[in-house]
Formats: sequence, structure tokens, C-alpha cells
Amino acid sequence: MTTNGKDTSVVIVGGGVAGLALGNFLLRKGVGCVVLEKHSREHVEQRQRAGSLDAGGVRRLREWGLAEVVEGHGHSDSGGTVPLLIEGEERRWKVGVADGGDGDDGAYCPQQVLVRNLIKVFLRDGGDLRFGAEDVSLHDVDTGNPLVRYRRDDGTTRTLSCDFVAGGDGFHGVSRTAVPTDVLTSSTHAFGYAWLAAMTAAPVDPPAVMAVHSRGFAAQITRGPNASRLYLQCPLTDTVGQWPDDRIWSELGARFGAYAPCKGPITSKQIVPLQGVVFSPMSHGRLYLLGDAAHIISPMSAQGMSLALHDADVFARAVIHWVEEHDSALLDRYSRTCLDHTWRKQASAVWMTEAMHDAGDPSYEGEFRKRIALKNLESLLEPLEPLEPLEPLEPLEPLEADNPAA
Repeated sequence: MTTNGKDTSVVIVGGGVAGLALGNFLLRKGVGCVVLEKHSREHVEQRQRAGSLDAGGVRRLREWGLAEVVEGHGHSDSGGTVPLLIEGEERRWKVGVADGGDGDDGAYCPQQVLVRNLIKVFLRDGGDLRFGAEDVSLHDVDTGNPLVRYRRDDGTTRTLSCDFVAGGDGFHGVSRTAVPTDVLTSSTHAFGYAWLAAMTAAPVDPPAVMAVHSRGFAAQITRGPNASRLYLQCPLTDTVGQWPDDRIWSELGARFGAYAPCKGPITSKQIVPLQGVVFSPMSHGRLYLLGDAAHIISPMSAQGMSLALHDADVFARAVIHWVEEHDSALLDRYSRTCLDHTWRKQASAVWMTEAMHDAGDPSYEGEFRKRIALKNLESLLEPLEPLEPLEPLEPLEPLEADNPAA
């Protein structure tokens, strides 16, 4: 469905989770859209990224008739909850913590798998997805006739007219630059540490293992049937050169304790500073920002893909309402709705990140914060041993009344 003789209703910039989910949502309701992705299909389908969806993200896919894109990747399909090791001792999460407490099932689904499945469904159902779309530029987004210009892989330039532009091209994409600098604000929180993140050609079973240790946080998380990613908390000043393969495996083993990590060749390494970023507003004129183009959340929260799906869901419903009812109320509220959700998730992410990191190595935040973080973490875990009920206190003898005549 197109409107007003334009090329399409929505031009979606970026073929990641946010853009492809939005494209599929709109396609299911007959709203015309074009997805522009600067990389090749092969590159996008092999790009290693986050691997977890919360129950809300899975539920949104199911509500849009897209349950098939995460089929077989549910937490229950993967054998249960994530083992947590504290100083090498395995602890159990309280019932409901892993799934958000609502009884629904999240998913361990590496981003490249989700993207591959979203592409397959989108093209199968007749979607318009254009790979190799380079030099994308946005024009007239503050009018009712926005344009998106891009260069095709044959070198020719194409311009698309549309009703709306959805910017889902990531943190370093061009979409956000179309919002004037005197309009856009940025709020950033930098944690005082980084992760050494290394990809290894080794599967992990169970699909995720995390450790809190006096040497720092550590984790090994699945990235598909033949790969996993290793994470080691480290100072912000560390470099990849300080982390040869032998040191990575030695440090991971020390932090895991008796729980032996799954080993394989290490294929890539990088230092990832932990931070949270939120841009506001998430819309300007006919431009709407989605996913990492609008916010970055601590990877400890594993909420990046779920936030992207939330944005895509809210925007899709707003556009469909506009097309069917000729009413812009939901579009007008898009930024406020998404920012409210984003800040709630950021609050949870900061809490969890600090609990999992401050509870380990006290050299970052001190012994006091370590003790507080451990108590916060304990609130999510089953006790090591059932607590014996306390004996009731003996009642106190009543105090003698003061002698008023004294």
C-alpha cells in the first residue's frame, strides 16, 4: 500500500534487527516499505552480534505472526537457565528471574541467525530489500515529503519518495545525523570498566555461563552451533595486545573455577567499554529512529535486540494507525512512548551491570560497593541453604512507671 503517489510509504534505512523486523511488521499489514542496507546479504547474515531476546521480544514476534524466526531457540529449548558462578560456586536464580517473572520464554538466538531468518521471511513474502545501498542521505524529513537518496551497486543514484523514514542503521549510521544538532540531545553513562570480548570457534553448553569473581566478571555465551563469545572484565586502559590467547583462557579458567570453559581457536578480539547512551527525541518531522540509532544499552543486560523489536513494534502500529485511520496520534507519541520504555530498561541494565561487576573485583569500585552489589545479587538467587526459622524473642518485661511524686 502506498499513499499520495509516492514510491513507498516507509523507507527503512538499515537491514539489522530493527529495520528487518519493522519491514516484516509493515508487510503483514499491507503497508508499502523499502529496506535499504549498505552491506551485502552475505555480510549481514554472518555479522556476529548479541544472542538473547527477552520474553517480551519473543512475544512481539509471535503477535506479528513471526514465531518461526526464533523457532528452536527458546530458553526451554536450550536446557534451562544460565549458570551463575560466584567465586567458582554455582548458584541458582530464583524462579521467574530468567524469564522476567511473567512465565513466558525468552530465546538464545544469535543476531545473525535472527537476521537471516527475518530476511528469508521478508523476501519470501514479497518484501523489497535492497543490499549494497551506499551513500544514503536523507532530505526534507521535516516536511510532508521526505526523500531518501542512495547509490546502487552499479554506481547509479536513486531517490525514493515516501511518507516516513525509519532510521534503523545503528549507532554509527547516517539517520541520526539528519536530526539538527540543536534539537538532538544525548545522555551517556560510562561504567568504569570494559570487556575483553573474544570470539572462539567452540560451542558452549549450556548456551551461556557467567561468573562473578574477585578477579572480575567473566562469561561464555553461544553465538550459534559452532561458536561462542568470551567476555572478561578488564580496565578501560587495556589493549588487545595485552590479551594473548593463552592469557584469555587462563583468566577465564581462573574466574570460572571448577567449571571448565569450552575451548577452541580464538578468531577475533576487541576491547568493549561498557556504557549506556540515549538520544532524544527519537523522532524529528517524518524521521523516526529505532534500535541502536536511538540508544545503546549495557551488553550485560542482553536487551539490545529486545529494545530494537520494541521500537519496531511501536512504530509499525503507529504507521498502520495513520494509514488506516488517518490519525497521527500514535506517531506523535512515538518518541515519548519509546523513551519511557528505554529509560526503564536502562535503569534495570545499570542495576544489573553494577551488581554483576561491582560484586567481584573491588579494585574498581571499592569494598563497600562490593558488599552492596553482593547483597543486590543475592536478592535474585536462591539461598545456599534453607534458612532456619528464627526463634521468637522472649517478650520484654514492662518498664516500671515513673513515680510522679519523686
